[in-house]
Amino acid sequence: MANKNIRSLSFRKGLDDNLFENIADLSHKKAPKEEFQELAKKFLIDDSVIAGTASFYDFTREENRNKKIHVCNGTACIVANTQKNLHKNLINNFENSEIGHAACVGRCHSNNAFMFDDKTYSALNEEEISNIINNKKTQKNKYFIGCNTTPILTSKIEDLQEFYALAEKFKENPQQVIKDLKTSNLRGRGGAGFPFWFKLDAVIKESNPQKYIVCNADEGDPGAYSDMYLMEHQPHKVLFGMYISGLTVGANTGVLYIRGEYPDSIRIIKNAIEDLKEKKLIGDFKFKIIRGQGSYVCGEETALLNSIEGLRPEVRVRPPYPAQYGLYVKPTVLSNVETFANIHWILENGGEAFANLGTKQSSGTKLVSLDSFFNTPGMYEIEMGTDLQTVFYEYGGGFKSEIKGFQIGGPLGGIVPIHKISDLTLDFESLNSNGFLLGHASVVSIPSNFPIIQFLEHLMEFTADESCGKCYPCRIGSFRGMEMLQKAQTENYKIDRQLFDDLLETLEIGSLCALGGGVPLPIKNALQYFEDELKQYFTSN
Repeated sequence: MANKNIRSLSFRKGLDDNLFENIADLSHKKAPKEEFQELAKKFLIDDSVIAGTASFYDFTREENRNKKIHVCNGTACIVANTQKNLHKNLINNFENSEIGHAACVGRCHSNNAFMFDDKTYSALNEEEISNIINNKKTQKNKYFIGCNTTPILTSKIEDLQEFYALAEKFKENPQQVIKDLKTSNLRGRGGAGFPFWFKLDAVIKESNPQKYIVCNADEGDPGAYSDMYLMEHQPHKVLFGMYISGLTVGANTGVLYIRGEYPDSIRIIKNAIEDLKEKKLIGDFKFKIIRGQGSYVCGEETALLNSIEGLRPEVRVRPPYPAQYGLYVKPTVLSNVETFANIHWILENGGEAFANLGTKQSSGTKLVSLDSFFNTPGMYEIEMGTDLQTVFYEYGGGFKSEIKGFQIGGPLGGIVPIHKISDLTLDFESLNSNGFLLGHASVVSIPSNFPIIQFLEHLMEFTADESCGKCYPCRIGSFRGMEMLQKAQTENYKIDRQLFDDLLETLEIGSLCALGGGVPLPIKNALQYFEDELKQYFTSN
């Protein structure tokens, strides 16, 4: 009930003067307590609401905010073992107290990654760091880009006016949009694979005159940078998808919640929106960018909505779903960047053309992020159903060093041993049926010299760090799991395998969302496929 009241009070001010951005601004200013109290009065809420939100995020928490440098602690950088040396080089230019941390900043293809002066960089040595600090120039985020099929997401837009003119064809016929999307079998590209047309159909049936389109651009999966690629290289494919979705369901506002670790994406999307306004291509449809403040759990749709509203981004119990009870309790179409980016091609070429690409259940293409262990790391648009072996060796170019496995699909994705890739294809069904997960289709390589026990510890630590804290299994279970894995490496202690299995089961069935509920999957994969390496740390089951 308290959250419902706060939500209503936050809605009074609207998106242009929203509570979340106000809290973030005051936190970055290191504003005195009195200013936070004034903000609470302005929104007619208690001081504790402001404090609860400000203390949640990486970039607003007192111990990490306003640092001069934020060093990436994403999985790809950790397994590449670059960040300790980076930190050592940074110490020669900054005080230790000036260096904070950030989750994945999207430079998984090069590592040695950090944020400085609201830009992201990679630096191999002290000389490169000095040049960055002295020049403060934007460093291009360079990586290979390729495609093995009809380019949907990687093709160039030749004429912007003509590109947006397609919307006129469907403006008065929203059911045709839904029909084409249903025929296409476009499934959500954020991980769950939910049919996108169903979300539009659910929202169009709602009678509330105020509706929203929300794009989840909080790409928090370490190893994934496909959303970043689309926002920085194909912004209008994303914006058009949101715009036509708004016309279809009767929403006149689109909100992009973009992770704070992607400052270039924010700037490029902002410029693209300004371009649309100047060219008068979207009528009275409005876009609003919300800059995330550093939280993986905001990638969960209901936590993201709470975040925009200025609440702590805790996961909501569902049902009701966002289609009925979304942003500010209004019907909301919420999907991710890559899903929206597919829509223009589908409407231009027909749903059947999209369905003819890929497999029956997994149609179309998928962007795949390959990390720095590949000889040609980068972003590849791959037709669904393609052999993983083809992706890794023909497009990724094989590996720079010996690899024993991969995590595919982010921190909740499966850990795949290298010998299994010949059995797998790039689609939802192949990975799911083999006990893995497609997710964002990010690939983080695990080198042969990186201990699997340390990888599992990292996953548990990540989950404990990023848990919203609402449910006990995730909040406590991930921390206990991390403790057990740490203790097994540092003391004369073996983990009770039955106890550990019970812990994983509790996380899996007792957690409210896929963070706590999903982390057992990669851990179980590791216990199955790397048993010989891990058995020294566990008692027999």
